[in-house]
Amino acid sequence: MTRPTTESHDPRYADIDLWPSGTTLEALAEAQMSATALTRAAVPQIEAAVEAALPGLRAGGRLFYIGAGTSGRIGMQDGVELTPTFGWPAERLVLLLAGGSDALSQAAEGAEDREDIARSDILAHTPGPNDVVIGIAASGNTPYTCAAIRAAREAGSLTIGLICNEHGRLADEAQYPIRIPTGAEVISGSTRLKAGTAQKATLNLFSTAAMIRLGHAYRGQMVDMRVVNEKLRRRAQRMVATLAGGTDAEIDAALTEARGNVKRAVLIRHGLTRDEAETALATHGNDLRAVFAAASQS
Repeated sequence: MTRPTTESHDPRYADIDLWPSGTTLEALAEAQMSATALTRAAVPQIEAAVEAALPGLRAGGRLFYIGAGTSGRIGMQDGVELTPTFGWPAERLVLLLAGGSDALSQAAEGAEDREDIARSDILAHTPGPNDVVIGIAASGNTPYTCAAIRAAREAGSLTIGLICNEHGRLADEAQYPIRIPTGAEVISGSTRLKAGTAQKATLNLFSTAAMIRLGHAYRGQMVDMRVVNEKLRRRAQRMVATLAGGTDAEIDAALTEARGNVKRAVLIRHGLTRDEAETALATHGNDLRAVFAAASQS
């Protein structure tokens, strides 16, 4: 197998252990900037994946994140944040990490070679045609991730493969490959560096764009945010005030009736009951802007 460029050595850093800390930090920072620039260059690939994912997710499909080591942990981080930020239902999120949950806090690098366990792990969740399965592997060749993506594709799910090389098995297994060729690391092979940054940035773009298109944001506000503490309660109050106005008492009453959901509280402040708000959102694909557009035409 051809060695992935993420495993190559850049001779510019051969004497990095002799450099002053400031020079080392400058080199590391430069590499991070190149990672985000490469992510931006891949926007057309990310857009294709988002557009392909939307029909299944609108039909009630689940979102899977699959990976091993650093790649898997980055995927899990992106996934777990979708519920508090956008109200994505936890039951529609599947996070698979080679080695299981123990691999979150300690290395389990040997687990990435187990294709049999990968197939067993994903098939236990019975992936189907509306599900969207994202595999993340810096090298593009991680056996666990590649095998899971193949199993999901065979089951009819839409598959996306995020790799940090131009070529790799994962790009061949997935229907929608996203290639971010980050190349050699400052510390050779340490893909927790710029490859990890590129993966995190790419997943941020993909998931945030998808959530926006699915109606979980309105006028730049996270209107399906889960209100689970006092800080978020105050944020919810500010969002309702911005989007619908009202006194503090009126805003609090609307949020209480809406059970803390900003989107529904905004509709309540516009004169709907909670049941009417639910019906309007269900009719218009959970999209607050579409609800207002329909109301303005009636």
